[in-house]
Amino acid sequence: MNNTISVMSTLLCMMFFHYNLVAQSSPTGIFFSHMDVGAVNHAGKVSYHSTDQEYLIEGSGANMWFADDQFHFLWNSIQGDFILRAKVKFVGEGVDPHRKLGWMARNSFQPDSEHVSAAVHGDGLVSLQYRSMKGENTEEKTSVDKAPDIIQLERRGDTFIMGTAKMGQPLVKVTQEITGLHNEVFVGLFVCSHNPEVIEKAIFSDVRIVKPFDESRERYQDYLGSHMEVLDVESLERKVLFSSSHSLQAPNWTVDGKALIYNSNGYLYRYDLESQAIKTINTGFAIKNNNDHVLSFDGTQLAISHHDDEDNGDSAIYTLPVEGSSEPFRVTKKGMGASYLHGWSTDSNELVFTGNRNDQYDIYSVNIKTGEETQLTNTPGLDDGPEYDPQGKYIYFNSNRSGTMQLYRMKPNGSEVQQLTFDELNDWFPHISPDGKKILFLSFGTDVESGDHPFYKHVYLRMMSVDGGKPKILSYVYGGQGTINVPSWSPDSKKVAFVSNSN
Repeated sequence: MNNTISVMSTLLCMMFFHYNLVAQSSPTGIFFSHMDVGAVNHAGKVSYHSTDQEYLIEGSGANMWFADDQFHFLWNSIQGDFILRAKVKFVGEGVDPHRKLGWMARNSFQPDSEHVSAAVHGDGLVSLQYRSMKGENTEEKTSVDKAPDIIQLERRGDTFIMGTAKMGQPLVKVTQEITGLHNEVFVGLFVCSHNPEVIEKAIFSDVRIVKPFDESRERYQDYLGSHMEVLDVESLERKVLFSSSHSLQAPNWTVDGKALIYNSNGYLYRYDLESQAIKTINTGFAIKNNNDHVLSFDGTQLAISHHDDEDNGDSAIYTLPVEGSSEPFRVTKKGMGASYLHGWSTDSNELVFTGNRNDQYDIYSVNIKTGEETQLTNTPGLDDGPEYDPQGKYIYFNSNRSGTMQLYRMKPNGSEVQQLTFDELNDWFPHISPDGKKILFLSFGTDVESGDHPFYKHVYLRMMSVDGGKPKILSYVYGGQGTINVPSWSPDSKKVAFVSNSN
């Protein structure tokens, strides 16, 4: 029976990913095409560097103002709501201080078309520009932000939200109701020189076109597609490894640096970073796994949380060899309540988890051989995400005991609790780098309840010292649940793997 399950799972995996792997081989990357809009004097062009997933756009044009636009446009068509995001920079000092780059949505390629654009000027000015009716003059709403590195344009019906930021800082937002844009519009990146006799250049990286979750759909039943990504924590460069129309969640980086282990639809998969091959990990009967699987520090064992039908569907913790097994070993005892795994002890003798005991979620450790539990926290609200540091000196975790979800650490016996973050964001899942110096974590905004960590929200990936201090934003992500639920550092502490989402 178990062999049959393993074979069927492998076949399922092969069919699944053969269909969904994305190769970005187009000369325009994720975009359909590019063109000059309006009567430009010099033709623009686009270069896409697939290795860096980076775009170089060259554009001319006298202006993007009044009732006549002139610029170069790299575009797609899209229906309904969207989120457009990129890292941007001009090339060189430029000729005119009013040269522009940014994101745009417009009804047509006519120079007087209805449009909205999130524009960064050569002198640093940031403005949400729009033309509500064809042939009318352009209007604008300026931002207090100046010369950003990140620019985002979001549509929610007739509401358009521009978000900009210096890399590492929170987004500064400008919102405007704009009528006149069709449900289906052309969206893309633009460059305008603001001087008809010259060509200006700009580089766009980390370019994402996101179709967000439709709130009319059923959460935790209807899922968006996923991008498996890698982020360099020093250069802050992001790269999409592969994409799927299905939900991918929670990548672990193996200790040999060769592969990622992740969850999809209750199964676990291994992605080989060199060959890009994907195969199912045999977990036997445990095929209802949630997104909190964890590798032991020595890389030989895998612990999982499987929803056991024989235990009222509660999440129970099992261990198995990292290469897989038809007979996972159950660690938590039946009838104890739901147990959500998060970390191994450094000696591989214990696991730490969030347990629902007597209708309260606290942090526990459990002896792998005996199943004996030790309660480590006892506070109202939610304590979650416990994880040992590589030295075994502390357990790091998140708790909303203060009213917002913040990061804490404590000794392995539950003593000497210390709060590490103190801001208005809700911080989840502290992951300690293998060198023991840094914490990577996920931050939700104030639009999310402190005890919730849902799918499909704007979130920040943040990092700080293991001893606390001011966190730094590493990346701006549409994701949340499943993005970094598990330890996701590369063995050399230079990169992290994570999941972003789009329809």
